[in-house]
Amino acid sequence: MENLKMHTPDLAEENYRKLAELFPNAVTETITGYDEDGKAIIERAIDADVLRQEIAAQVVEGSQERYQFTWPDKKRSVMLANQPIAKTLRLVREKSVGRDGTPGSINTENIYIEGDNLDALKLLQETYLGKVKLIYIDPPYNTGSDFIYEDDFSLDSVEYITGSGQLDNDGNRLVQNLEGNGRFHTDWLNMLYPRLRIAKDFLSDDGVIIISIDDNEIENLKKICDELFGHLNYVGTVVWERAFSPKNDAKYFSASHDYVVVYAKKISDFAIGKLPRTAEMNARYKNPDNDPRGPWSSGDLTAKTYSAAYDYPITTPSGKSISPTSGRSWITSKENMKKWIDEGRIWFGEHGDNTPRYKRYLSEMTGGIVPTTLWKYEDVGHSQEGRQEVKNLFDGKGYFDGPKPVRLLDRILQIANITDGSYVLDFFSGSGTTAHAVMRHNAENNGSVKFVLVQLPEITGEKSSAYKDGYKTICEIGEERIRRAGKKIREESPLTTGDLDIGFRVFRVDSSNMKDVYYRPKDYKQGQMNLFADNIKEDRTPEDLLFQVMLDLGVLLSSKIEETVIAGKKVFSVADGYLIACFDKDVTEETVKAIAQQHPFYAVFRDSGMATDSVMTNFEQIFETYSPKTVRRVL
Repeated sequence: MENLKMHTPDLAEENYRKLAELFPNAVTETITGYDEDGKAIIERAIDADVLRQEIAAQVVEGSQERYQFTWPDKKRSVMLANQPIAKTLRLVREKSVGRDGTPGSINTENIYIEGDNLDALKLLQETYLGKVKLIYIDPPYNTGSDFIYEDDFSLDSVEYITGSGQLDNDGNRLVQNLEGNGRFHTDWLNMLYPRLRIAKDFLSDDGVIIISIDDNEIENLKKICDELFGHLNYVGTVVWERAFSPKNDAKYFSASHDYVVVYAKKISDFAIGKLPRTAEMNARYKNPDNDPRGPWSSGDLTAKTYSAAYDYPITTPSGKSISPTSGRSWITSKENMKKWIDEGRIWFGEHGDNTPRYKRYLSEMTGGIVPTTLWKYEDVGHSQEGRQEVKNLFDGKGYFDGPKPVRLLDRILQIANITDGSYVLDFFSGSGTTAHAVMRHNAENNGSVKFVLVQLPEITGEKSSAYKDGYKTICEIGEERIRRAGKKIREESPLTTGDLDIGFRVFRVDSSNMKDVYYRPKDYKQGQMNLFADNIKEDRTPEDLLFQVMLDLGVLLSSKIEETVIAGKKVFSVADGYLIACFDKDVTEETVKAIAQQHPFYAVFRDSGMATDSVMTNFEQIFETYSPKTVRRVL
């Protein structure tokens, strides 16, 4: 049996391995230094000369000029994204809510994670690889007073793997990025870049990432997105009218807008969602000639690009001859134009002597309308509306400054072309508007879209109204907002059924369940290792172990989990037997055989869990007899 790695992927190692597979002749070794005994330290390397030959392209290096976007610490930011971590997600059952709103239940497919979103993304990357239809984030805007995540670029790999601290002494892992800071843009870029770099791989091929931002970092955001997602996958930038009235105390202009930036994973696979037609649009369609096909609206029949073949006169019903204006031609051939006229699809005006126009029938307008890049607050809400929505749920308490309105997220879900079963990821979840919008979408469409939210548990501050009302962190407010919004949606929506999922499993980013010896056995002598014969931390439960195993094996955190007892041992069955795990000690052959007979894809046990050496010896033979295809792992 193989041991589970119980840490996130080393992306640098994976990239090296991919390169080595493509160009094995470019793999070499080089001396990087000498140890204390004077022996050369030899490490793997890539031969740049061989790589040049293989790709037949100029390799730009050193001080050679090139087009690029860079900033201080960018290299370390890339390294930070690639470094593995040995952490886990621990279920917080008392905060979780079942799909019907039952407190403490975990029978839901939605996820809420408390913790640093960089850690959370690393932990989730294998499980949700290529599964997310929409990533929406509303990161710090870098206005000069915002707080941004502080990532420690000085940690070495051992410190990074073994470190378990999430927050500083005050409970925050944030710094205030003041305008006077010499690293004003650098700190913001170093915060966002590694998170976007990891998040890209979450998207399905038809997926899209949508980011809210303001004027302070719009240019930098687009540049890093061009680099990470590819400029060819740029879909567009929307101007959102976030304010409904001007601020007269503004020094120059009263800023009334924010931006919504959209990038596709693969633009060839992404189809933007059309918006529903409004009553006002439909009212423009009339039927002055009592056409049996119903109301219609007319459109121009000429094209800007001239074609001699399409330049011909048309005789109107009144006998008047009309040709295209100079430099233009008709949009179709003479033969097809005659067909349209015979079918009554051409309108010559009330008296039959006007320039011909093409009829477009309301009955044919079934595909919706293409969204524009200007979103008015009348259509998608404004910041004050978002604040009012929170106040309505919290008995008049707003708690947040300018949270996004649900109608804005409604529009984002529409253009992302969300379908049943889609995953929506928001790793700057704040007030929880994304979850609110997803639940409302499901209620109105009888849908099953699932959300995954991540939020750092920022301290609210002892003087804040939120703290005085019992909400010590932003997470606690966001979680309660989702609970209250779900309950309200269920009560008010006529489409709410027993299948509407208003629940969410709450997880907290924490240090690994495994002791240091599990990851660095070479650092311990035999006598020391005997002290750690049980490599699992004493305060961790079987449920804790199960979820770290699920992360390690890429099993969805929202999977159905059933607990049974076999021969006196607790056994977990995940996703209808896809994964079966037993973390008890003194496991007998009876339990092993019963698990093997269920033919799981994965079977996981504790390394020291077998009752006797005989059970350990017979373990493999039992599986070879009853379920030879089962992948067996230990921790």
